[in-house]
Amino acid sequence: MTNFIDVEYQQTGKSLQTNKYGMREMQARAFESKDSQYLLLKAPPASGKSRALMFLGLDKLYNQGLKKVIVAVPEKVIGSSFERVKLTESGFFADWDYNEDYNLCTPGGDDRKVRAFRNFIEDKKETILICTHATLRFAFNQLKISSFDDTLLAIDEFHHVSAAIENRLGEVLNTVMSKSNAHVIAMTGSYFRGDSLPVLLPEDEIKFTKVTYNYYEQLNGYKFLKSLGIGYHFYQGRYLSAISKVLDTDQKTILHIPNVNAGESTKDKHKEVDTILDIIGTVEKQDSKTGVIFVKRKLDGKIIKVADLVNDNQKDRDKIVNYLRSLKNVDDIDIIIALGMAKEGFDWPYCEHALTVGYRGSLTEIIQIIGRATRDSSNKTHSQFTNLIAQPDVADSEVKLSVNNMLKAITASLLMEQVLAPHVNFKSKHKGEIHEPGTISVGGFKEPSSKKVKQIIESDLNDLKASILQDDNMLKAMPGNVEPEVMNQVLIPKIIQEKYPELTKDEVEEIRQHVLVDSTIKNGEIKHVGDKRFVRMADKFINIDDLHIDLIDKINPFQKAFEVLSKSINKSLLKVIGDTIESQKILMTEEEAVILYKEKIGKFINKYGREPKISSVDPLERRMAEAIIFLKNKKRQKS
Repeated sequence: MTNFIDVEYQQTGKSLQTNKYGMREMQARAFESKDSQYLLLKAPPASGKSRALMFLGLDKLYNQGLKKVIVAVPEKVIGSSFERVKLTESGFFADWDYNEDYNLCTPGGDDRKVRAFRNFIEDKKETILICTHATLRFAFNQLKISSFDDTLLAIDEFHHVSAAIENRLGEVLNTVMSKSNAHVIAMTGSYFRGDSLPVLLPEDEIKFTKVTYNYYEQLNGYKFLKSLGIGYHFYQGRYLSAISKVLDTDQKTILHIPNVNAGESTKDKHKEVDTILDIIGTVEKQDSKTGVIFVKRKLDGKIIKVADLVNDNQKDRDKIVNYLRSLKNVDDIDIIIALGMAKEGFDWPYCEHALTVGYRGSLTEIIQIIGRATRDSSNKTHSQFTNLIAQPDVADSEVKLSVNNMLKAITASLLMEQVLAPHVNFKSKHKGEIHEPGTISVGGFKEPSSKKVKQIIESDLNDLKASILQDDNMLKAMPGNVEPEVMNQVLIPKIIQEKYPELTKDEVEEIRQHVLVDSTIKNGEIKHVGDKRFVRMADKFINIDDLHIDLIDKINPFQKAFEVLSKSINKSLLKVIGDTIESQKILMTEEEAVILYKEKIGKFINKYGREPKISSVDPLERRMAEAIIFLKNKKRQKS
């Protein structure tokens, strides 16, 4: 197994410290915006979003005139995050308390829960209800929109919403916002959905006050957790033959097996679970009350306690889910095997290792899974995320798909490296100006000229990077298939314009520069020599004091991950990947052709005394030859 990312933190304890009201750092930051009608809270798993909502909801009930709070979560198991809490014991003015009849994240059918939802709306004495997204959708269909007046609607894991017409949760939100005076609090660890759909339409999104708390702030402020590793293990054949190489039964582990529709799946998920149990050891028994499976480990006979969340039997699943909701001790469970569950909002602080089989198409899903292992707990100083990925096989008809999945896994690690890095401010360089620590000045750098640009940079930068890194053309370009100038000056601006069509050309350029500079610095190795700092860009170190946007434009900021990849796999596999990327090259655009002509072709002709050849073994020379052909054809068409 190879770690692409190893990050160490300072264990300051700051993110866990509380103020006089019992609020942690992130919760206090969110509470500062308590008077906002629409609030979007973006914070990593384990940062305390659920408790933040309690503080905010109680203030709206007691001090802002609202009558009810409705909290909607994607899965029943997440409802446990909103159980009663005596907040007054820590200094707050009220407790989070409610009638248990209106905790609808319990076993039972939808009809009963919808009736309970309606009863809650009609009962003027009741103030708090917890339900699933599904219950909210079903109940919404049976209620007048006026029922949501003077109500706080809190949506957990907000990335489940989208502006698509067929997205029912998105429709509920849009109607509530446009036709009632309800307040809305949206909470998510990542705003990126993993598809091309926006979560909110621009005219709705601008109504939200955004509160952001980043991963670095969270993890750097822990007491026990010191380091985090993100790595990949590549296998050939069936994944079950490779599980034993990456599953350490001495570590508290959540193992996510692939979806039955994924190429990695054997199409028999229950047999996969049985095989994994056999790999661990011999099943001794399954507790009839809790559903816990006791497995005697082959190595030494130690009993390993396993939870099976793949089981389709609702009664059996409810048993083990209820058991997992009430875990108190580190030895209560050792391994959880899941398929779609135990990702979002699932709280198991003792988890040390998140082991995931198969590429996950959504970067949000990856962030959520990693979050299962990044709670702070006295039983661990290191957390690990491992993605078990199928190796491309030249003889396999699915080689193109395998290569694309591998590339997307690599880009996910690139984004995670940036997500986990400390925040850096960038300013335009002015002679004699001295910037405060944590700020880097860049020559020719365009600073935000509008409120919209500033908001995107401050709140949406990682989500924008996710869109860029998962774009099909970018995936084909990043390993060095096109010139960095083409990638930086043509492809990236197009993606920004598509994501934010309301931006002007100048605003797109401001955001493009910020994405490029931020990615280059965070993906580059920084060295200190005396009182000077140097950042590794491409294959050399550059004095940070000499940084200029024209220099950065000539750098592929995403090259590092592919350098790591080339050291992690053998040459024949690397050739398969290279050949597959080569066969998928993006079509030539006029912008790329012009850049190649201005920046590269003239220098090539001066050096070699000839034009680039289309038959060259050098892919960049072939690309320059293609540009010449493209430009000649364009000229012919115009004449």
